This record gives sequence, C-alpha cells and structure tokens, in this order.
Amino acid sequence: MKKIGVVLSGCGVYDGAEIHESVITLLAIDRAGAKAVCMAPDVEQMHVINHHNGEEMPDEKRNVLVESARIARGEIRDINAIKADDIDALVFPGGFGAAKNLSSFAEEGEDCKVHPEVMRLVKEFIAKQKPQAALCIAPAMMAKIYEGESVNPTLTIGNDKDGISMVEAMGSKHQECSARDFVLDKENNIVSTPAYMVGKSISEVAEGIEKTITELIKMIPH
Repeated sequence: MKKIGVVLSGCGVYDGAEIHESVITLLAIDRAGAKAVCMAPDVEQMHVINHHNGEEMPDEKRNVLVESARIARGEIRDINAIKADDIDALVFPGGFGAAKNLSSFAEEGEDCKVHPEVMRLVKEFIAKQKPQAALCIAPAMMAKIYEGESVNPTLTIGNDKDGISMVEAMGSKHQECSARDFVLDKENNIVSTPAYMVGKSISEVAEGIEKTITELIKMIPH
C-alpha cells in the first residue's frame, strides 16, 4: 500500500491547518487505496485565534502537534521521526498554519524562514525526486524551500497578486489556477492547487484537491 505523508500545521484555518482541506486530503488518499501518514512539528503555535470572532487570544498557548492530532484522530507522528524513505509522497494542506507554524511567510513574506524539520524532509524529497503536493497557501512555503535549488518549480496560489509577486521573488514560476483544477510541474514532481485561496465552496475546493491527490498518487513509481 502506498504511504502518503500529510503534514499538518495545527487545527483551524486562521492559526493552523485548514480543516476542510485536511479532511478532503485524507478522504482522497483513502479512496485512492493509499494510507495517510499524518505528521506535524512538536512546537508551539505562533499564536491562537478565536475562530468565532477572528480575534487573537494572547493568553492562550497551543502546540502544533497536539492540535493537529485532532484532525488525525490521534494517529499522528512528530515530523522529526519521518524520513523520505518512510513514505512514497508528501502533501501539505493549507491554512494559515503553513504560513505561521511551518514557516514565517505570513509575517515575513519572501524573507520567511521554514521550520527546519519541514525543510529537511522536503529537501530529502527533492533529492530523491519523490512527488509532492501543496494546497492553498502552502505553495508559498514550498517556493521558499526550493529557493536556491538548481530548478525552481511552477506553483499556484490562485490569483492573489501580492502572493504571486512573493512566490516569484523567491525564484519560482507562478501559474494562475481555479479551485477546481491543479498545476502540475512534471520536472520537479510537484502538484499544487489553490483550494480556499480562491474557492468559494467546499465542493469546489474538494474537486481541486481530489484531482491533485489523484495526480500525486499517479506520480509514484510502480
């Protein structure tokens, strides 16, 4: 059975992994007959957002791995225990956690830093030419990881002009895309979809993610 690593970044669109995108990803992997291997870094979230009113909760602290375990129904591993040889493909759901907890893109844009364990695992995947997928805002983080690589990927975060300029400033090519579709970079074995960056409904987002996961699994050598 093919094993697909799913890197989560907390639980909730404003300060963690986008829950719809994460669950649709897990469902698509299962429907394809593959096994999801959920993982997250064992670090404190950048901050905690009240998802009812959108306000920051300055006195509250949450752990990215513990919060991600909510989505994974407890079956989750610390990303530092996962090597590229353990899994066949890798996918990053979106949500602000990708830009706040897995990287500092939300605060620092193209000058951001990426969590060292995320950087390590993706670099291992690049070296072994294994397939990866990035959803929603996660391709911006991928652009940072690929900065300085010999071949920069083609990615999509939809049509957000500021985001596109930052992705391109990090050396990647950007291709505009609807939520129902995906962008495939065959040379770099990476597929991306904008999901809720442009999607207006869960069904629209699901269509793009399902196509992305199908394509990702097709890219795994038999």
